[in-house]
Amino acid sequence: MTPPDAPKLYAFVLIPGYSQLGFACALEALSLANRNPSGKSYYRWRLLSETGAPVPAYNGVTTAVDGPLTELARDETIVVCAGEDVGNMVSRKLINWLRREVRRGMDFGALSSGTYVLALAGLITGKRVTTHWEYRAALTEVLPDVIMDDAIFAIDGRVFTTAGGAASMDMMLERIKSDYGATLATWVADQMVYTDPRMPDHAQRTVLQARAQVRNSKLATAMQIMQNNIEDPLTPDEISQIVGLSTRQLERLFAKYVGLSPKRHYLRLRLEKARDLLRQTDFSVTDVCVACGFKSLSHFSKSYRTAYGISPGLEGGNSKLVWRGGV
Repeated sequence: MTPPDAPKLYAFVLIPGYSQLGFACALEALSLANRNPSGKSYYRWRLLSETGAPVPAYNGVTTAVDGPLTELARDETIVVCAGEDVGNMVSRKLINWLRREVRRGMDFGALSSGTYVLALAGLITGKRVTTHWEYRAALTEVLPDVIMDDAIFAIDGRVFTTAGGAASMDMMLERIKSDYGATLATWVADQMVYTDPRMPDHAQRTVLQARAQVRNSKLATAMQIMQNNIEDPLTPDEISQIVGLSTRQLERLFAKYVGLSPKRHYLRLRLEKARDLLRQTDFSVTDVCVACGFKSLSHFSKSYRTAYGISPGLEGGNSKLVWRGGV
């Protein structure tokens, strides 16, 4: 049995293409906790890869690991670190290892697109999780049984997930606080020169209101309504009625602050989601057309070519997030 004052154990599983920033922020928080004034060692960790070979991050920097996938201690915490091209980097061996280890009752989590790996293993069905905003639309479509939050990190029981990047730091500070109290977490944040750690419900991206330098609350509400209703778009008249403006007033606000009509702005949002789905999933063009609220395939194709200079049927990416239940 582990002594109550023994360091808490972490196993970071690095998947090729992982986000080095997200991994470094998470690991550095634990490392700095061990530099505390009391001199106590609060955490220990090891780095693993599927074969034990060094792992390249998406930026090309390669990280040596401590060994291959192996049986962990029951009180060890697993962190799956992924990033670009995760759809092509997940093996049956990794999935089976995750299932076996998690069945032993340990905490487990993921950074960035590592959430997709947990989903493939069937470990987060019905759980409230998050991932990097770039993957969120695709994961929401291919993982209907997972509750996908637009948050920088999410904790649901023994499952924790984060958007990656600097958000990994916020999540680890929260875990340090839960493990050892606010005093240590605050000390670590100060060491990182991170004076205002964020709560999990903090939005991942600069809010539409700030990006468009919007100072009108009704316009901001209208923009959010559009963002929340991509598959079943509302008409400008319907949106105007909801926010309590005339259609003409709403058009004037969009022209002043956004430089587009409400209709054009809404179309841009829908096309952005379409591009994400085409690049990150194996959905057909027809499926994407429907998921983004287009009633006509010809209208969708024409709008897409106008916006991006390419037919949607020719769009693609290296990382296809596909629901591969048989992995």
